[in-house]
Amino acid sequence: MIEIEVRLFGELRTYLEGLEIGESHALRCEEGSTVKDILSRLGIPVNDAKIILVNGRAKDVDDGLYHGDRLTIFPAVAGG
Repeated sequence: MIEIEVRLFGELRTYLEGLEIGESHALRCEEGSTVKDILSRLGIPVNDAKIILVNGRAKDVDDGLYHGDRLTIFPAVAGG
């Protein structure tokens, strides 16, 4: 097992009950887990995760995660 830190922004925060703005959540997962695995586990549709960062670097849903990684996920940003 590994432990990662998950940060969700915007409406994605609703997928982790009680997560406040700027808070992170420690999540234990299987070694070899991908970003897509975590999205699935949290119930977040892949298409809703528009910006994915691991340790501050842009990543894809198929990228693997390692112990101590910080996974940050942003929804699509709207505005004008």
